[in-house]
Amino acid sequence: MAKPESKKIFFENLSGAGKAIAVLTSGGDAQGMNAAVRAVVRMGLYVGAKVYFIHEGYQGMVDGGENIEEASWESVSSMLQVGGTVIGSARCKEFRSHEGRLKAALNLVQQGITNLCVIGGDGSLTGANLFREEWSGLLAELVEQGSIEADAVSKYSALHIVGMVGSIDNDFCGTDMTIGTDSALHRIIEVVDAIMTTAQSHQRTFVLEVMGRHCGYLALVSALACGADWVLIPEMPPEDGWEDKMCQKLSANRAGMKRLNILIVAEGAIDRSNRPITTDYIKDLVVKCLGFDTRVTILGHVQRGGTPSAFDRILASRMGVEAVLALLETTANTPACVVSLCGNQSVRLPLMECVQMTQEVQRAMDGKRFEEAVKLRGRSFENNLKTYKLLAHRKPESELPTSNFNVAVLNVGAPAAGMNAAVRSAVRVGISEGHKMFAVSDGFEGFYKGQIREIKWADVGGWTGQGGSLLGTKRTLPAKHVDKIAEQMREHNINALLIVGGFEAFESLLQLCEARATHEEFCVPMCMLPATISNNVPGTDLSIGADTALNAIVETCDRIKQSASGTKRRVFIIETMGGYCGYLASVGGLAAGADAAYIFEEPFDIKDLQANVEHLTEKMKTSIQRGLVLRNENCNENYTTDFIYQLYSEEGRGVFDSRKNVLGHMQQGGAPSPFDRNFGTKISAKAMQWVTKKLVETFRHGRVFANTEDSCCLLGMRRRALVFQPVVQLKGETDFVHRIPKEQWWLKLRPLMKILAKYKTSYDVSDSGQLEHVVRNRPKESDASVAM
Repeated sequence: MAKPESKKIFFENLSGAGKAIAVLTSGGDAQGMNAAVRAVVRMGLYVGAKVYFIHEGYQGMVDGGENIEEASWESVSSMLQVGGTVIGSARCKEFRSHEGRLKAALNLVQQGITNLCVIGGDGSLTGANLFREEWSGLLAELVEQGSIEADAVSKYSALHIVGMVGSIDNDFCGTDMTIGTDSALHRIIEVVDAIMTTAQSHQRTFVLEVMGRHCGYLALVSALACGADWVLIPEMPPEDGWEDKMCQKLSANRAGMKRLNILIVAEGAIDRSNRPITTDYIKDLVVKCLGFDTRVTILGHVQRGGTPSAFDRILASRMGVEAVLALLETTANTPACVVSLCGNQSVRLPLMECVQMTQEVQRAMDGKRFEEAVKLRGRSFENNLKTYKLLAHRKPESELPTSNFNVAVLNVGAPAAGMNAAVRSAVRVGISEGHKMFAVSDGFEGFYKGQIREIKWADVGGWTGQGGSLLGTKRTLPAKHVDKIAEQMREHNINALLIVGGFEAFESLLQLCEARATHEEFCVPMCMLPATISNNVPGTDLSIGADTALNAIVETCDRIKQSASGTKRRVFIIETMGGYCGYLASVGGLAAGADAAYIFEEPFDIKDLQANVEHLTEKMKTSIQRGLVLRNENCNENYTTDFIYQLYSEEGRGVFDSRKNVLGHMQQGGAPSPFDRNFGTKISAKAMQWVTKKLVETFRHGRVFANTEDSCCLLGMRRRALVFQPVVQLKGETDFVHRIPKEQWWLKLRPLMKILAKYKTSYDVSDSGQLEHVVRNRPKESDASVAM
C-alpha cells in the first residue's frame, strides 16, 4: 500500500463540533485502561466534541442516569498512573438481551451520543458491533413506543464504534499487544525474580500459575523472560509422556549445579486429550519422581493490579488518540474498527475480522489442531514459542551440528538492561547451531588485551534477569588497537563477531569495516544489536535497555508527583539522560503525563519557556495542583536545569513553587523490564541465525572470507519489521557530532504529549486513517514482534 502524503491536523481545522463521544470500559479490567480513557477524553475535547463517561461498562449504558456523565479536562487528571479503570467495569447480562440494548439506545439518544469508544476484550467488542448493527432498528422501535421523536431517527441515524483491546491475556488476534499485557508481565516477573532468590537458598522447585484461560501468552513470555525450565500453555500441549521428559530435564539441571527450578503454567494448560494440567498435579509429580522440595504459587489477580508500565501508558495514549481520529473520520458505511498495534505502528482493523480470527483459535484448540492454533495466534506468538524451545531445551551433543566456526560476543559502550539476556540468547543459539562461542570481557579494551574465553551453555544460566553487563563493557573504540585486535582474532580463529551496544558499538563496527582493507582478519560476518538507554542508534526505532530506563523515569515521576499531593501547587523540573537524544524525555513525558519536555531536536528559546510558564500558571488556577516538566540533559547549553528551575520559580511566584530533580544513573541500573528481556532475547536469536547463514555463505576453500557491505550489519527495528542494514549505508543517516540519527520516529509522538497537556499544536497523521485487513501470519509480523 502506497504511503499517503503527509497531512497535518491543526487545532483550528480538525473539528468534532456537534459530535458526542462516549467512552466505556467493559469486561475484565487491565492496567492502562485509564490512560486510554484520559487520551479519548482529552483528544475529544481538544477537537471540540462533547465527551461522556459511561460508568460500569454496558451495565451503566443500560441503567443510564448518573452512569452517563459528561467529562471535563480536569476529570481525567491524575488517573494516568492509576491501575484498573476508574470509570468502572461490569459484565452485563441485560445488554445481551434485545430489551437491554433498547434501553441503552434510549439512554444514548437522550444525550445525543452516536460515537462509542469501547475498551475491553473480544466479548465486549462483539457486543458493541451487534449494538451498532441493530441501531437503526432500535431507534425505529423507540419511535413506535413514543420514547423519542421521529426526527431523532435521521438525526442520530448511525452509531459509530471504535474499539481498543484491554486485556492482560493478549488473547486478541490482529494486534501485537493489548493494553495491560506488559504491566501484567511486570507483575509476574517481579514475583518470579523474588521467588528465585528464596528458591536458590533452599534448592527448591517452584510451580507458578499465571493467568491465561484460553491464551498462553503470559506464561510463554514470562518463561522466556526468566529462563524457566518448563512452560505449559493451552495452544501447544506437551506430547504424551511429557512427565518423564520434564523430570529428566529438572534432574539434569540440578546435576549441572543449578540450585532451583522454575515451572510456569498457564491457568488453561491442557494435555493432548484436552484434560487440564494443574499446578498441584505437577507438584505431586515432581515430589513423587524426584523428591525435590516443591512449592506452588498462584499469582491470581496480582497480575491485574498495580500501576501501568510505561509501555502500557504510551500504547493506551496512542490508541486513545487514534480512536478519536477514527471516530471523526467514520461514515455511515465504515465498519466498526479496532485500533491495534503492529510492530511500532498504530493500525486500524475491521473489528469483526479480528473477533472471528480470535474465535478460530479457540475452535482449533477444541478440535485438537494445536499447530494451527499457534499459527492463528500470529507469527509473533509462534516465534516466542520457537525461541523458548531453542533456549530452554539443550540438544544432546550427538544431535548438534558441527560447524567448526568460532563466534565471539562482546558488549561495547555504556551498560544497558537487557544486554545479558541478549548475550545468553546468542551463546545458546550459537551452541545449538554447532558453533564454539567465545566471550570477550570489557569490550574492545578486553579484546586487544586478550580477555577472551570460551563460554558454555551453563555459563549463561540465570543471566536473563540480571541488569548491567556481566561480560563487562567499555567505551573504547577499536581504531587505535586494530593490529592487536586482529592478532587476537587470528590467535583464537574468530570467524564472526556479535557486538551488543550503543552508539560506540555502531562506530566500532564502522571502524572494523574500514579496517578490512588492511586486515583480512576482519573479513568475517559482523552484526550489531542496539543496546542503549538513550535509544540514539541509527537504523532502529528501539534499543535494548530503553524500556527499562523509561520505566525508571515514569516510576520516579509518579513518586515525585505524589510527594506534592495535599500540599500547595507545585511544578517539578526533572532532568533525564540521553546525551543529545530526546527519546527518554519525550516518551517518558508522554508516559508520565508531563506538561512539557525540552529536547535538543526541537530548539526552544526564552519565549517558549515563558509560554510554558504562562500555560502552567493558567492550569494551576483550576483544580490541577501539580505540574511536570522534563528536560533532556543536553537540550541546550544555556538553558540548564538550574536556569529553568529558577525561571519557573520566579515567574510562578504566588501561583506555584518549583522543585528540581536530576535522575542520573538510576535510569541505567536495575533489573531489565520484561520488554527488554524479550526484545534482547529475540533479536539476539535472530542475529545468530543470520551469522550462521553468512558463515555458510562465505566459507570458501577452508576459510571464512566476507568483505561485502551486507556482511557487516546492524539489526534494527524499523516500523513493522526487524531489518539487517549494512552499517556503511547508515552513515548517511547519522549525525556523528551529536551522536543521533538524522530522522527519529518518536518525534511524531511529541504533539500527543502537547495535546494531552492542553497545548494548541499541529499533529501529523500521515500514518493514520487507513483501514487495513487482518492477514493470517502477516509476512513481517514475526519480525515486528517488538511488542514481545
